[in-house]
Amino acid sequence: VTRWFQFSTFCPLLRVHGKPPFREMWYFGADEGHRAYKTQLAFDRLRYRMLPYTYSVAAGVTHQNGSVMRPLVMDFRDDPEVLNVGDEYLFGPSMLVSPVYVAKATHRSVYLPRAGWYDFWTGRHQQGGRRIEAAAPFESMPLYVRAGSILPMGPELQYADEKPADPITLWIYTGADTTFDLYEDDGVTYGYEKGASATIPLHWNEATATLTIGDRIGRFPGMLASREFRVVFVSPRKAVGHSESPAGAESVRYEGKSVTLRAVR
Repeated sequence: VTRWFQFSTFCPLLRVHGKPPFREMWYFGADEGHRAYKTQLAFDRLRYRMLPYTYSVAAGVTHQNGSVMRPLVMDFRDDPEVLNVGDEYLFGPSMLVSPVYVAKATHRSVYLPRAGWYDFWTGRHQQGGRRIEAAAPFESMPLYVRAGSILPMGPELQYADEKPADPITLWIYTGADTTFDLYEDDGVTYGYEKGASATIPLHWNEATATLTIGDRIGRFPGMLASREFRVVFVSPRKAVGHSESPAGAESVRYEGKSVTLRAVR
């Protein structure tokens, strides 16, 4: 069940209720100190922190005919090895998910397509175009981020609209030029169908090592006029593993107008 919950964190939908058996996390493990409970809770918290990324990817489905879950052949058509990979997928444009299906497994073979990759948990760089034996302990699962990615992560939440997504941490996984449109609306009504939404374009320039947070496009009721971005640069020479409050993050005040930040190499 814990493996299922890890996998479901990176699926578009999550349904934990129903019977029998009961599927809520508190029915598994003896108490809140049990590792099954703690692992499910950790992935649930990660799911909520990922909302800025997930919501933006979902907006791409609505407005740009995008896709949330992507077979590897969609993005790596020139890599013949991905034609036979049926147990991995991309979650949005950036994240490579490798679910663990074997009971009690502590590792699994993972194919990294022809690109640069970063281990999400440790920030260590991996060269693609090859298979690796990835660690898959009970508390985790193999998860990689493509080099040349921008991954926006929000604050800790108890439920989706508990509070505004502020601050947002922008994880910049260097290695190639990239763009990402951070999308927002009120999250409740159908106002977005009438244009009540906003997009903040993000661009990473590899040659100049600069991140540009562009002019905000659009607006909606309740939109934050001013907000904080925390920026983390991850590179082959600077491994930064995922955490809610990463050390060394640079803080930027954003008022809706373009801001540029240069990474120190």
